[in-house]
Amino acid sequence: MEILVIIVIVIVIVIILLFSRSDASTRKGNKGEAGIAWRLSRIHSAEFSVFNDVLIKTAKGSSQIDHVVISKYGVFVIETKNYSGWIHGHENSEYWTQTIYNKKTKFRNPIKQNWAHIYALKEVLSEFRQVSYLPIIVFTGSAVLKNITSNVPVIYAHQLLDLILDDERTHNLSTERIGQIADRLGEAHLKGERAEYQHVQQIRMQTYIRREKEHALICPKCGGDLIVRDGRYGRFYGCSNYPNCRYTLNH
Repeated sequence: MEILVIIVIVIVIVIILLFSRSDASTRKGNKGEAGIAWRLSRIHSAEFSVFNDVLIKTAKGSSQIDHVVISKYGVFVIETKNYSGWIHGHENSEYWTQTIYNKKTKFRNPIKQNWAHIYALKEVLSEFRQVSYLPIIVFTGSAVLKNITSNVPVIYAHQLLDLILDDERTHNLSTERIGQIADRLGEAHLKGERAEYQHVQQIRMQTYIRREKEHALICPKCGGDLIVRDGRYGRFYGCSNYPNCRYTLNH
C-alpha cells in the first residue's frame, strides 16, 4: 500500500513539473511577442495594418501566427522567438540549435514554421491575388545569432521596424487593398478559449506524431525512410525519396 502511495505521489510531481516547464516556456514566449507587439504599435500610418496573435482555420487545421503586418509592400509574416544563448541554424534544416555553455538544445526551424503560416494565410486570403508575402524571423531576449544561413531575414528585435519601413521595396498594395485584406483577416481570426484549446491540442498531437516517426526513422513529410548520409557539415539523416523530398534530421 505504501509503495502504491509513493508511486502516485511521484507521478503527480512529474505531471506538475511538466506543466510548470510548459507554462514557463509559454510565459517566456508571450513576453517576447508582447515586446514585438509594442514595437509594431509604433507604426502610425494608413499604409500599415498590424495584427498580433492571429489564429486562423484552414483545411488542414488551425494556424497561430505571432504577428501579421499588412503594408504597401505586401504582407509581413513574423515569427517571434524568445531565446538566450547562441543560435545556430540553416533555413533547410528541420531543427535549429540553442547553445548555452556546453548544453545544446534543439528547436523547430522557425523559418519552416513561418512558411506553414504563410501557406495558411494564402488559403484564407485566396481571393487576393498578386500579394507578396514577406517572412521575417525575430529573436528577442539575449540570443546571439551565431551561425545562421538563410535567405529569409533572421534578425534581432531592434532591427524589425527598420526592415519593415524600408522604402526601397517595390510597392505591392494600395491603401484600399490593405483595408480589404485587413477586414478579411479580421473576419477569419478565431477568438475564444475553445479555439485556443483546440489549436494547442492539435499542435501537441502533431509534435508527438512527428517525434515518433523521427524516432522510427520514418520521414514525417512523405513517409519515406530516413537514411544516414554524408554532407558538407557531417553526417545527417536524409529522406530516401530525395530529391522529391528534402526532409533532413541531425544524426
